[in-house]
Amino acid sequence: MSSVFGKPRASSAPLEVNLAVLGRRGVGKSALTVKFLTKRFISEYDPNLEDTYSSEETVDHQPVLLRVMDTADPDTPRNCERYLDWAHAFLVVYSVDSRPSFECAACYLELLAPRARPALLLGNKLDMAQYRQVCEAEGAALAGRFGCQFLEVSACLDFEQVQHAFHMALREARRELERGCLTRTLPPPEDRPPPPQALLAPRHGLAGCTFGPLATASLKEMPAMAQAKLVTVKSSRAQSKRKAPTLTLLKGFKIF
Repeated sequence: MSSVFGKPRASSAPLEVNLAVLGRRGVGKSALTVKFLTKRFISEYDPNLEDTYSSEETVDHQPVLLRVMDTADPDTPRNCERYLDWAHAFLVVYSVDSRPSFECAACYLELLAPRARPALLLGNKLDMAQYRQVCEAEGAALAGRFGCQFLEVSACLDFEQVQHAFHMALREARRELERGCLTRTLPPPEDRPPPPQALLAPRHGLAGCTFGPLATASLKEMPAMAQAKLVTVKSSRAQSKRKAPTLTLLKGFKIF
């Protein structure tokens, strides 16, 4: 994207940015992702399924094709290669009412540090602040330790702050891509074979990460529509255990 007299000039294709959302199970990664994409809040998901979404965004008056991987690691980072070699930027999420999730977020930041790629530390579930186990100052201190930005949000209540968090990460990635500091060296995870099993040596208390095979997600194409924001969703994860009503994203497409 180039500019003339400070105004953006349209290019042949929007910049593509890959963003991975990381964190312990139950911190609200899927809720944050769906809130950002649809402005809807869904409280229950299958924590064992992993989705990749694609959305056409406009940030600072510039179009961006954003791909978001909503990861499904268990309680420790596992099979990390699938997103470490794919993402241009990372959202590392913990829950303000869970000390273990905060400690897990520190492990993720430790894992990402050698990659020197943009990361944003996100404290979710601000609506549960009465049960807070991690104060805001601790989150800010952890982010400062790793040189990343920090926000506290509520996927349940505040779309604007959730959008702001995703756009912050997107801006950082776009800045690095335009400077030529980042490249996407591997195709998306569903287009390449799973990596061989290996063991990542622990560093500073970081649990070992086993690189195992990842189930291939199915690709669902959107019907042709004018002004469609959400482009594709690979697999469907927003499935309520209470059989909540189906969420309709756009006409002709649903997350079941």
